[in-house]
Amino acid sequence: MNTKHQPQPSFVSVFLFFALVFLSYSASVSAQEVEDERDFDYLENSGKGPKHWGDLKKEWSACKNGDLQSPIDMSSHRVQIINKSGELKKRYKPCDAVVMNRGHDISIKWQNGDAGLIKINGTEYSLQQAHWHSPSEHTINGRRYAMELHMVHSKDPNLKNNLAVIGQLYKFGAPDAFLSKLMSNITSMADNLLERDVGVIDPNMIEMGGKKYYRYMGSLTVPPCSEGVVWTMNKKITSVSRDQVRALRKAVHDYAEANARPLQPLHHRKIELYSPN
Repeated sequence: MNTKHQPQPSFVSVFLFFALVFLSYSASVSAQEVEDERDFDYLENSGKGPKHWGDLKKEWSACKNGDLQSPIDMSSHRVQIINKSGELKKRYKPCDAVVMNRGHDISIKWQNGDAGLIKINGTEYSLQQAHWHSPSEHTINGRRYAMELHMVHSKDPNLKNNLAVIGQLYKFGAPDAFLSKLMSNITSMADNLLERDVGVIDPNMIEMGGKKYYRYMGSLTVPPCSEGVVWTMNKKITSVSRDQVRALRKAVHDYAEANARPLQPLHHRKIELYSPN
């Protein structure tokens, strides 16, 4: 049989064949990595950072289209001073709790909705959980602080404006006593999605500011960015140590070491500063 003129595989053909195999393999690996990735993050160039949240899922559209988004800057020229307490009443009590590493933050969740409540202008909201952001999400006169705590409360989920959040800002200084009691649990959960029973925790141990606080209507600061949240931000700043903030940042995933959403437009909202005489 004459094979003189049969085409022989060229170097280019062989190269293209292996290149296609390599690209196919790479694509399958990349697809698997995408499946394993988190739903959102705080990185600027990841495609899943705060400026993209509203495009990632239909149910997250409020993150880009909402008019009552949080956090905001509480500047003096925007604030209406109210010379009374604002009828914020807290009745917390010790309750079983778990510490959770949710990847994007560290939170403490009280079990069975039995950790007490707050009452705002006659409406009761039960304490559900608390979590930390570093640096702070809200600012005062443009100043961003070292850390911010959110205490999340809810009422009947079938009612409008179901959530109320009390926020506390921290500057670097003496350690926070409440965090100190949880620190061994937090540091041992580093970079893992875990939940750990920590026994009975008293929410009254959380140091809050004085009698002055800001109030406005806003949203969740993470997806789905749901609006209708009653925000109460303490005006007095408390302290947290650098080691405590470092521990919180180390425990979460790398994409959330700085887990603060950028400031959102005020859109003519009213900010009240309750300042009892």
